[in-house]
Amino acid sequence: MAPAQLVYHKDEKVLCFHHEILYEAKILDIRHTDPEDKKSPLEYAVHYKGWKSTRWDDWVPQDRLRKFTDENRELATTLRREAESAFRQRNAKPASSSKRRGGSDRSSARGSEERQMSVPARGTKRGRENEIEKEDSFYSRPSVRIVMPDNLKSLLVDDWENVTKNQQVVALPAKASVNQILDDYFNEEKPKRATSADLDVLEEVITGIREYFDKSLDKILLYRFEREQYRSLRSKWENGSGNFADKGPLDIYGAEHLTRLFATMPELLAQTNMDLQSTNRLREELSKLTIWLSKSSDKYFATKYMTASNEYIEKTRGVPNPNPGTATSRLL
Repeated sequence: MAPAQLVYHKDEKVLCFHHEILYEAKILDIRHTDPEDKKSPLEYAVHYKGWKSTRWDDWVPQDRLRKFTDENRELATTLRREAESAFRQRNAKPASSSKRRGGSDRSSARGSEERQMSVPARGTKRGRENEIEKEDSFYSRPSVRIVMPDNLKSLLVDDWENVTKNQQVVALPAKASVNQILDDYFNEEKPKRATSADLDVLEEVITGIREYFDKSLDKILLYRFEREQYRSLRSKWENGSGNFADKGPLDIYGAEHLTRLFATMPELLAQTNMDLQSTNRLREELSKLTIWLSKSSDKYFATKYMTASNEYIEKTRGVPNPNPGTATSRLL
């Protein structure tokens, strides 16, 4: 076995995961997990910035550390906002929930929430330590809350309205297929991976997304109105007709249906038995992907949908929907 690779150095400023949140930290010391084996994995003593008490100093494995880059800082900010929102919702008073159900202005409430989320919590150092203690309790149970940027949420809502209300469908094959999108992300992300282990994780996540999409498309990612289109396309790729030879769902469908998969991913992953460390790493990887897709939405999403013909509309009335509801309908 080769000696453990030194990716981080003493006194380096880094970002370190504490449960689901990335905090700025400083590396105080480095050691091998087995002092007598110089090939054993490295672990790092870190001190979190702004945490006065040294009782929070911790020895952490390398996979909890991230380089202090602009991209990772953006991810840290996004993860913290999402976590704070989830924490507030979990601890919301019943009276507040009743009031919202009673008909308060939804857009105003959402705007207020976003304003609150836009500024990270401040306060005394002791107050921040109390906050961490609460987070320890809140995040003790593994779950995958994937970051879904606001513009992707808006695109999902528009997608839902176009299909279910306006009787339109995405033009397929998509201008950028799921395979192409995932390949583009992989090629852009690959040079940023510091170790072969990090690259392996990226490859496994991309492979997993492909498998989830392939297995779940016709089960939970389609609206009833799209099933006739799916039936027609499926017969073409199964028969290898024309340009559909050697093609499949991953080559035909694009960003709209991939984003629906991301919206339902927490439900799918909740049925797995991953440990906390694996859950947090997967959440990080999926969140980075959704943030990247959000920034590239103009490139990958359809600018307009096709209005269905009367003949198509008539056919859809006889198409059964074995799995009512989709990722987007549940999201809404």
